[in-house]
Amino acid sequence: MTMDVRTAGGLAARLAVPEGDADDLDTRILDAALAEFETYGLRRVSVEDVAKRAGVARTTIYRRFTNKEQLLQAVILRECRRFLTAIAEATQDLASAEDAVVEGFVVGLRSARTHPLMTRVLESEPEAFLPQLSMNGGAVMLAARDILADRLRRARPGDGEDHNTVAEVLLRLAVSLLLVPGGGLELADEDAIRAFARDYLTRMLRP
Repeated sequence: MTMDVRTAGGLAARLAVPEGDADDLDTRILDAALAEFETYGLRRVSVEDVAKRAGVARTTIYRRFTNKEQLLQAVILRECRRFLTAIAEATQDLASAEDAVVEGFVVGLRSARTHPLMTRVLESEPEAFLPQLSMNGGAVMLAARDILADRLRRARPGDGEDHNTVAEVLLRLAVSLLLVPGGGLELADEDAIRAFARDYLTRMLRP
């Protein structure tokens, strides 16, 4: 399982592949890698560490992932799928575009803030996280934007609203709040996030 995800297009294509397509050994290796990265950070973990945790030979991992970077990319890819699935599930049955904006924003920000790998890296290795964001962020942003924009269109069929732009602005704001916490916006809990989204973000939807 060799992965070339250094371009946005490559990652975007792989985001469309169901997670269930991974075999049991892939899952075992990725679970072990995720646990290692969450515990020790991105830089300190070696392929040998992952092999020990997974109970496999190091050569077994190298047959599926060329190096540690590709293994890390595979882990990030799987977590991105889960993130996008959470947004899709949270917004799929909502009747209004306003509700889709609010819940998509709440779930996205909450999921990112509470993800163990995200919090571990942002706390101890922010300089290691930023290259990963710049490498993959474009494709993930587009995939997440498309999910939320699709929910907005379904809530307002026939509306001429630029749903893609609205969805992308929401996501970029969420990323900013994640990477630069503090400031004047007090969004410490889910109720505050939801109220902020309801009061301010839904204004982007023209009546």
